[in-house]
Amino acid sequence: MEYYVVFVTVQSEKEAGNIASVIVKENYARCANIVKGVRSVYQWEGKIEDDSEVLMIIKTTKGAFPALAEKIKELHSYDVPEIIAMPVIDGSKDYLDWLDGD
Repeated sequence: MEYYVVFVTVQSEKEAGNIASVIVKENYARCANIVKGVRSVYQWEGKIEDDSEVLMIIKTTKGAFPALAEKIKELHSYDVPEIIAMPVIDGSKDYLDWLDGD
């Protein structure tokens, strides 16, 4: 089985909590960490933006990622949400078994 850590930034802690609750409850992911106090500097529509955001760190499987990304797009308030998946190279066997749903 292959695993992903997925990074998603959102506008507020409340939005992160709402998304996290849905994706975990509906089995798109096994876990979502919510990290407050992220400062994001980015270019949007020709302007440099400097905003406070909340980072979600989501753990899932490669197979679940396409549906997870679609669900996040459905629930997210941004026109173009950040949804970036990174492969997990290795990890604790017990934790990876848990990600499998075992």
